[in-house]
Amino acid sequence: MKKPVFAMLLGGVLGVFDGLTALISAPQEAPNIVGIVIGSTFKGVIVGLIVGMVAGRTRSVTVGVGVGVVVGALLAYLVTIGGPYLWEIVLPGSVVGLIVGFATMKYEGGQTPAARA
Repeated sequence: MKKPVFAMLLGGVLGVFDGLTALISAPQEAPNIVGIVIGSTFKGVIVGLIVGMVAGRTRSVTVGVGVGVVVGALLAYLVTIGGPYLWEIVLPGSVVGLIVGFATMKYEGGQTPAARA
């Protein structure tokens, strides 16, 4: 599996958990949880796509993690414009970006044995 595909799958899975954190940080939003989870999943897939593309161009874990955190925080911030819950949305989004960035940079699948050497 190529790095962008791996990163998008991981971002999508982690996005579900990102959305479910709304039940803890803002329990009054429970009636909206389906939309929140769908939006967070989409956000995770976008973060994964961007991190995966960066991972295809560099081998630096620092760059991959940095891009993941910045893109995750930026997309989460865009969700909060005009609404409450800034940190309740930005922090989990940043953590998703951090995990996706780190895992994608460490992932070695999809390479031939000669490319790993």
